[in-house]
Amino acid sequence: MNDRPTVATTVPDLSLLTLGVEEEYLLLDPDTGESLAVADQVLAALSGSARDQSRQEFRHSMVEMVTPVSCDLGEVREHLVALRRSAAQAAEAAGARLVAVGATPVHERHRSVPDEPRYHAMSRRFGPVAHDPAVCGCHVHVGLPDRELAVQVSNHLRPWLPVVQAITANSPLHDGRDTGHASWRSMQLERWPSIGPTPHFESVADYDETVSDLIAAGIMLDAAMVYWYARPSAAYPTVEVRVGDVCPTVDDTVLVAGLVRALVATMVDQVRAGVVAPRIRDCLVSAAHWRAAHDGLDGDLIDLRSGGAKPAWTLVDELFDTVTPALVRHGDLDYVRAQLARIHAEGNGATRQRRIMARTAGDVRAVLDHLAAQTRAT
Repeated sequence: MNDRPTVATTVPDLSLLTLGVEEEYLLLDPDTGESLAVADQVLAALSGSARDQSRQEFRHSMVEMVTPVSCDLGEVREHLVALRRSAAQAAEAAGARLVAVGATPVHERHRSVPDEPRYHAMSRRFGPVAHDPAVCGCHVHVGLPDRELAVQVSNHLRPWLPVVQAITANSPLHDGRDTGHASWRSMQLERWPSIGPTPHFESVADYDETVSDLIAAGIMLDAAMVYWYARPSAAYPTVEVRVGDVCPTVDDTVLVAGLVRALVATMVDQVRAGVVAPRIRDCLVSAAHWRAAHDGLDGDLIDLRSGGAKPAWTLVDELFDTVTPALVRHGDLDYVRAQLARIHAEGNGATRQRRIMARTAGDVRAVLDHLAAQTRAT
């Protein structure tokens, strides 16, 4: 008899993928719309699970809330509703309003970083870039315990992430005026050297070597400063997609989370089937993201599979068709289809803001009133 222990050689079951969402919010003055530096007060006012699921952010006018890991979109929605409600109540107690918007819409007086050694190091290294007005994103984590697989999936995601970016665009305003971009947050973030489209990597070893080289060159302080639009998380066994603006409503966020999970699941299937990720020139990928940030869903997007421009909703429909089998597998098809139909009718966050601006002769206060109500609506 062979008494030696057996070694498990089974491949992890990735037929149903776990999910988690991080949302960043602004704290705004109810009267002026300016950013308020009251994050410490808001975080201190949170209690219980909401306090445990909150995070200090890079600005005194921001808070971040993080859902628990889940397999069910309905549970993700419940968590987001509860977290937004708790954070909104804490913000009101501090004299502010919690607003899910991608970039500072009016003005930010206090741009110093919180009193944390890492934030001070970033301020010293990157100077004025580290003191831009606050921006807020939506980060979707999808469980992938294999880092090699996460790197290959990130390669396969590259053609589709501009479409996700366009769906989430929710920051057309800056200094109280329309910037002409659906996502001004994306424009601000381009000033950082470690933010942008994910490069193509041959392997996880190639990825790790590149990150080490960038740290050694002073481009990043550490591996946590890999802010590419898709990446193996530095903290969790996930692939993290961080291309999107924070969404105005819970249902907008859950739609994006469902699409991203289905997209990751689809790319896992392709990697395991031996499908090679397309090698797309970095300049074209960057151009596609610029177009998505500029046009949102109201113009054309660049189809990185062909290199040509298409109406945004044509590419959204093609994304939906591509991930439909994964949506079915996760039980998300009906919800995602219904929410995409709603976005098609209502527009994304940027379109909704511009519609209010047009109706009110440019009244930014009316836009922010609407956003604050949408942030905490269930």
